[in-house]
Amino acid sequence: MSKAPYLLQRPERRTSPVVFASPHSGRTYPQEMVETSVLDSLQLRSSEDAYVDRLFSDVPSFGAVLLSAVYPRAWVDLNRRADELDPALIEDVTRVGLNPRIASGLGVIPRVVAGGRSIYRGKIPRAEAEARIDTVWTPYHGLLKAVLDESLALFGQAILIDCHSMPREALSAIRTTRGKRPEIVIGDRYGASAAPGIVAAVEEAFRAQGFIVSRNVPFAGAYVAQQYGRPSRQCHAIQVEIDRSLYMNERTLALRADFPALRARISAAARAIAEIGAEGVPLAAE
Repeated sequence: MSKAPYLLQRPERRTSPVVFASPHSGRTYPQEMVETSVLDSLQLRSSEDAYVDRLFSDVPSFGAVLLSAVYPRAWVDLNRRADELDPALIEDVTRVGLNPRIASGLGVIPRVVAGGRSIYRGKIPRAEAEARIDTVWTPYHGLLKAVLDESLALFGQAILIDCHSMPREALSAIRTTRGKRPEIVIGDRYGASAAPGIVAAVEEAFRAQGFIVSRNVPFAGAYVAQQYGRPSRQCHAIQVEIDRSLYMNERTLALRADFPALRARISAAARAIAEIGAEGVPLAAE
């Protein structure tokens, strides 16, 4: 691998405690993966939160930080614990207990992509899996923790917006109280990862842009929200899932013609979120 495992975009001057992070939008596929996978390039990309980093690319101009993955989720999943190793994929790994993510092939080194399609013909060496974690997972999370600590030092609180996209089919049975299918799902691990006032402000930022918003169903937040959401320590983590059919063809990954308009709405919501606890703005209510 030749590229850094992340892209960090800072504002000219930080005025916001908010850190936007996109752990699943990486699209640099190492050549060794392309050569050993049984999938074609489009199938490999089916697990990406494609273009989410572009949807939020304006946030540095709002005084906030944007951290994006470079390598794809199919290579290393940054929203899993580093020890979630899959014995069905990785040599010399012993199964310990029942972990539904690992069992389904979605450990820190995924065995499958969307639709349960296997990435490889057989197993990979444990040393290879550990090398991916050491060179991608560890530096990404080290930097994420550092910028959140910086928020705490500068503003007295840190707010992490963990940015994702979701397939339209995941919402087929989900309806809001008004009977409509959500377009944005806000995940706070059912109140455990962020203060209620901050969650409400994030939700309102998207509603103000005309999005249909729901909370926690079907996505309440995974490792990142669990690891960094510590409201009692003034560190808040909120997962944001965007219906990807709003801006792209899910089969071909081609952007829709109205992508710029959708991006403008997301950007406006991000601007409002960046103002939570910003310089000159009272701290968000607990």
